[in-house]
Amino acid sequence: MVWLGVDLGEARVGLALSDPELTFAHPIGNIKVHGNAMDAIEDVIDIIEREQVERIIVGVPLLLSGKQGESARKAQGWTRELMSRLLEYRNTGQIQLNDVPIVELQDERLTTVAAHRQLSDNQISTRNHRPMVDQQSAVLILQSALDARHADAIPSNEAA
Repeated sequence: MVWLGVDLGEARVGLALSDPELTFAHPIGNIKVHGNAMDAIEDVIDIIEREQVERIIVGVPLLLSGKQGESARKAQGWTRELMSRLLEYRNTGQIQLNDVPIVELQDERLTTVAAHRQLSDNQISTRNHRPMVDQQSAVLILQSALDARHADAIPSNEAA
């Protein structure tokens, strides 16, 4: 089982994959999109098919207030388009998937800030952050979902 994390950006779409045990997320790169994240969908579908991804976690950039802004609506539209194409391609035999992956939207407020901080903490020059920050944000989005999955799976010692 493998999960894919996606951070949608204006210039790049950052991607991360989990390990098969669903414990750790690691960066797998960026797709350059030059202002339109829809341009990345075919490349993402190729990765989904190649890696046999079972779940996709797409970051949704909510406003600090928790409300949806334009970027969140774009992420939701991107997610709908991805699902539509996955279903179409699977039904027409254009891609080989056991099942169409589950797609979840994950609040990604402040992941870019955290990604920059992690890159700095790892002594990566700030001028080298730009090509790495989107994939590091995807790692944070995916790792958050993996950690939540593990927290939900750990039985509580408290009596009900």
